Amino acid sequence: MKQKKKGIGAIALMIVLTLSMILTGCSSKSSSSEKGSKNQTTVTFWHSMTDVTGEAVDAVIKEFEKQNPDIKINAVYTANQGEGQNEKLMTAISGGNPPDVAYFDRFEIGSWAAQGSLEDLTQLAESSGVKKESYYPFAWDEASYQGKLYGIPTTTDSRLVYFNIDHFKEVGLDPENPPKTIAELEAAAEKLTKKKGKRFERIGFIPWFGQGWFYGWGWSFGGEFYNPETNKATANDPKLVDALQWMTDFAKKYNVEDIAGFTDSQGQGAMDPFLTGQLSMKVSGPWEVSAIKKFKPDLKYGVFPIPTPTGENHTTWSGGWSVVIPKGAENKEAAWKFLKFFGGEEGQKIFSGIARDFSVIDSVNEELGYKEDPILKEFVNILPVSHHRPVMTQGSLYWNELASAVENATRGNGTPEELLTKVNEKVNKELSK
Repeated sequence: MKQKKKGIGAIALMIVLTLSMILTGCSSKSSSSEKGSKNQTTVTFWHSMTDVTGEAVDAVIKEFEKQNPDIKINAVYTANQGEGQNEKLMTAISGGNPPDVAYFDRFEIGSWAAQGSLEDLTQLAESSGVKKESYYPFAWDEASYQGKLYGIPTTTDSRLVYFNIDHFKEVGLDPENPPKTIAELEAAAEKLTKKKGKRFERIGFIPWFGQGWFYGWGWSFGGEFYNPETNKATANDPKLVDALQWMTDFAKKYNVEDIAGFTDSQGQGAMDPFLTGQLSMKVSGPWEVSAIKKFKPDLKYGVFPIPTPTGENHTTWSGGWSVVIPKGAENKEAAWKFLKFFGGEEGQKIFSGIARDFSVIDSVNEELGYKEDPILKEFVNILPVSHHRPVMTQGSLYWNELASAVENATRGNGTPEELLTKVNEKVNKELSK
């Protein structure tokens, strides 16, 4: 009996040792896979792209690794990346364990660079021949802070006014000659609007609806929001005051409460008022094209630049993304190679060709056929003169305060000049800290 027990114990010990060897081998393989081969550097890349954009970034990575066999990209999906939602990335940087590369909202580059959370790419760009001239000016400038480069731009957009061609014809407006001036826009809006009592059956235009943010109107009126030399907000620029006064007068003319009743009752997607025929014109971006194809493919529409007081010097504003190297990244040299590829012509062609986002490189947009599409070409053609939101440490605060000023002015809670002066005071107080 004792001999039998001893035999069983020996067998058990052998099994344990064998399992240990197997598990050790598996662990070793796993570790080797994560690090790559001895001569391969692994670059960790955090991004929040899914669906089509996720496919696009996978294609970029595949081609990059093909051309750079000594570098492996470990792509990690990280939810809630974007404007004001980068807590996980900030925690990683603060803890000294950041990814090597992150897909990053350009709007936030200024504030992150100011607090030392991003690597300065200026020298790397200069030594690699990466130049501002290759990109749309606004995109490069938005990825820079105080004269230094902190990100490589990747995607962008722009904003124009969409209009319903059938509505124009119905009221005698020429679809081939849409409004160029603010006065022409007002006249068209009046002709297109149908109202019974307090109820709108159709409204021609609402300046602040959709993408009708104050930045767009302010620049269209010729104003400036920020002085980078003094690091001061200039919200009470006389031309910005004029822009907000125009919006306020529009709200008064059509009764802002009646407009609010109209917009509050509207939906999104297939129920968007522009698609249901209840709104004749609206400011929006190129993504609207896909929505129209999906929900209202028979809609006859066109686009035109946001009008200006003079009918000249039309402009727009753009946002978009970039790739950055977080402060303290372990594999900076390999990370830079990936940034250079992703933001270069080849990487941009791959990404934008699949994701159908506009590239920040004009030649790529042309090669992908965006300039041949009757609608999309208008969004691309205006990009060389587009604006970016101010690169400052208080960009989000400024955005929110300007939105509040528009809300208050259009509802009669203060004059445009008073409200914009208060915005200046609040933002500049924070900028001076």
